[in-house]
Amino acid sequence: MSTGTQRKRASLRIARILPDVSGLTKSFDYVVPARWADAVAVGSLVRIDLHGRRVGGWVMALDVLPPAGVELKEIAKVSSLGPSLEVIEVAQWAAHRYCGGVAKVLRTASPDTMTSILPSGPAGVAPALGAVDPLIESAFAKPGVTMFRVAPTSDLFPFLVAAAALGDSLVITPSVAEARMLGAQVRRAGARVSLAGRDWGLGAAGGMVVGARKAVFSTVRSLACVVVLDENDESLQEERTPTWHAREVAIERARRAGVPCVLVSAAPSLAGLAAADQVISLSRSEERAGWPLVQICDRRSDDPTKGGLFSSELVKLLRITSGRVLCILNRKGRANMLACASCGELVRSHDGHRLMTEAEGRLVGGNGESRPLICLNCNGTSLKRLRLGVGRAREELQALAREPVAEVTADTMADAVGSARILIGTEALLHRVNQAEAVVFLDFDQELLAPRYRAAEQAMTLIVRAGRILPTRSASPRGTILIQTRTPTHRVLRSAQEANPDRMTAEEQQLRRSSELPPFGALAEVGGAGASEFLAPLLKKGKLPNDHATAVLGPRDDGRFLVKAADPSVLADILAGLTRPKARTRIVVDPPRA
Repeated sequence: MSTGTQRKRASLRIARILPDVSGLTKSFDYVVPARWADAVAVGSLVRIDLHGRRVGGWVMALDVLPPAGVELKEIAKVSSLGPSLEVIEVAQWAAHRYCGGVAKVLRTASPDTMTSILPSGPAGVAPALGAVDPLIESAFAKPGVTMFRVAPTSDLFPFLVAAAALGDSLVITPSVAEARMLGAQVRRAGARVSLAGRDWGLGAAGGMVVGARKAVFSTVRSLACVVVLDENDESLQEERTPTWHAREVAIERARRAGVPCVLVSAAPSLAGLAAADQVISLSRSEERAGWPLVQICDRRSDDPTKGGLFSSELVKLLRITSGRVLCILNRKGRANMLACASCGELVRSHDGHRLMTEAEGRLVGGNGESRPLICLNCNGTSLKRLRLGVGRAREELQALAREPVAEVTADTMADAVGSARILIGTEALLHRVNQAEAVVFLDFDQELLAPRYRAAEQAMTLIVRAGRILPTRSASPRGTILIQTRTPTHRVLRSAQEANPDRMTAEEQQLRRSSELPPFGALAEVGGAGASEFLAPLLKKGKLPNDHATAVLGPRDDGRFLVKAADPSVLADILAGLTRPKARTRIVVDPPRA
């Protein structure tokens, strides 16, 4: 290579670019054209020519050393500003921690609309939105993770007041609707606030950024603190791979920035408590006052085949309550369990391994099997419904209440709630209605006894969610949660009645620790046609890294495996060291329903 050519190569500005192509994890070097020298920065969204087609990508690094003997192409187009270097580094951490592609995380971190220039930022002085509660202020006093336990009906706006007082802040909520509501409150109080994604440029220019789980990857001008509201809510975990959790990403991001991370919850998760450097709670009187009345309906003496789904306590509640009543039943359709009225046999599939359910006048199974309403044991056609689904339960409740009952599930249109006083539906109903006088859990044992290691936490979260839309104990009329159960002494129910989540948490921690389950271990669920091939090195005898207490459990009937390890970093390293097969393989780290 001539001296002139060497000087020319040395004067070129080289960008390392990660293409936005599924399955491609390698970055490539491209020349930054002189006309875009000032427009390209780390994180910029660009277009490049790759293998005969034009694709998007992110600038991961600038002024890198060009490879010798390779003629580099130029960047074809600069599309938009993109994630900051801080966000890119956190995205790379999340991709490794949750065993997925960096590009998938960076898509979340990128603006919804192309942005070429940032608006002017706010003044450097943090806005004063009002007096900051001293107890809440103490949670933001120093870097580290603080768990702040509130009551279900506690006002969360004071946490935003405290965050705004520190400067550019990031607030994560379980839903976009809650983010909009809280953001509007902050804006009315006089602070600059932007909604994550939609107002990406405004947030990157400074102020408070509020949003649902994707907001945790928002670019913030000079991060001063991170707040995660309802950190125990399952909606904070991404459903698509990589299955990152906003709480864990927020903790890592705050740690890297050296700023406070405040987790807020009425029923703190065990994972959040394990990560916390300190735990702050309201006084017992304040906490109890912020809970509705929790009434337990003990149904142990009821005949399960004759008692029906609706207790006498429920009937009484419907009669004395004048306001809206929500009835929760996490079973869709007309019936989840049927039995023959003649011989008493449960209605199952031909192979006997699956229960059949009723849908549109036929029996259907999860394996695609369908047949008329006939018992295979005695050919009887009279079937009893032992576990009603929402569809059939609505019909029976309407006849019992003698007034219209509306049905709401996750598939129901948003305006289906209507003006009905009594509503029945899955837990989606708790997210569709903002105010009610009573919430009834018709079959809470389905939640308490679910075959999931996090069943108790998830059940408590449902109670807290119900409490949020009800009046407190001191209100008139006071709000009531009626729980129908055959396990009235369960730790979740005792904790809810006492308005004291600590009781459940202490017992749950002991169970998890003895079983080495998260947060005292790490889990990943591996499924798909390529699961066995992917895990083959771990399944071979003697290949397990026993010094890290790693184990592979399974497969289950659906072909899925569970991989256990001592902690998330060990699990991440093990999974990253395995070769992905060509067959589809889905890896869910920290599976919420395992």
